[in-house]
Amino acid sequence: MKLSSPLLLFLAVGLSSAFVLSSPLPWPKLILTHSWPSSFCSIEHCESNISHWTLHGLWPSKGAFCNSSWHFNSSEIQDLLPDLKISWPDLENPFSTEFWKYEWHKHGTCAAKAVSLNSQHKYFSKALELYHKVDLNGILKKFNIIPSENYYTFAEIEKVIDTFYGFTSKIQCYHQSKNAEFQTLGQIEICFNPDFNLMDCEKQETLSKGAWYNPVAVDKTSGLSVCDQNTPVYYPPPL
Repeated sequence: MKLSSPLLLFLAVGLSSAFVLSSPLPWPKLILTHSWPSSFCSIEHCESNISHWTLHGLWPSKGAFCNSSWHFNSSEIQDLLPDLKISWPDLENPFSTEFWKYEWHKHGTCAAKAVSLNSQHKYFSKALELYHKVDLNGILKKFNIIPSENYYTFAEIEKVIDTFYGFTSKIQCYHQSKNAEFQTLGQIEICFNPDFNLMDCEKQETLSKGAWYNPVAVDKTSGLSVCDQNTPVYYPPPL
């Protein structure tokens, strides 16, 4: 049977589209990163009375500063600014857009490899959407993990988060010194696949020979690393 030219063209287009759709992204995971303002500001010497977990960023698991020519333009996210100022504030410079600019240049331009995130508006709006859906603030409060002068065990915090979401999170702390009697809860990462379904995070930052190192353990903060399972955890009240 001889195929007509229109049918051949249709098949060619279909195969081409299938190839594009099946082309893998350069990153397999998105990391929704939450910051506890009291902990951050105790290290970075800023002032904040914010009493909720804030967004630190939406980070592809591979890549950084993927397109230096794609400049941040706050006019593209004007409708998101009221939510950004509350959910994703710049804790050091509350009236500045520099933090969002930094996050876009470092992480957003890499996330934009996905069609679903290929504009500034898509990137920031999706991060906000995931932040509200995850509702880390509400979950911790629901299970009575609240800021306190008393210490928690790491297992108490980890069990609440991982049991509720059904996937492994990455919980990070500030460590005052090697033999300190406590560690300070600072950052919690919740991970998604490229289709925005929850998936396990890596518990440790690893670096193998020839492998790309994921620099998300410390991003515009200092001293954060995965919490030690045997050291009490301090979840500081708002400053």
